[in-house]
Amino acid sequence: MFFQQLSATRRGARLARRLATYQLDVWGIPFGSDVSDTVALVVAELASNAVLHARVPGRDFSLRLEHRTDVLRIEVADARGDRPVAAQPPATGATDPTADHGRGLVIVEAIASRWGVTDRCGPGKVIWAEIDLR
Repeated sequence: MFFQQLSATRRGARLARRLATYQLDVWGIPFGSDVSDTVALVVAELASNAVLHARVPGRDFSLRLEHRTDVLRIEVADARGDRPVAAQPPATGATDPTADHGRGLVIVEAIASRWGVTDRCGPGKVIWAEIDLR
């Protein structure tokens, strides 16, 4: 298991992605492999959401990775208790199709084996995703 508390900033989100791929490499999942790239993208999206949409001033977010025999679990915990809307593509015409935001959970749903939201001890929530390794 890997756990790290990170500042709720863009820099913290970037560091979460880097730490995740480094930890996977330590666990024998090489940098640049399909699993590593998938985890990097999921961590980037969840950490970005924690920083951009669930930030509470003065509160950090955390990254937790758990490597099991057949699955890798990713958890990003933030300090806001509101739940994200289910992963849905933006409504036609509601956003600019060239915009670089608004599709994070759609991406997570498309590439993760499973994902969801749970309560956490204390204020906030945990958004988790699992990647099957077999």
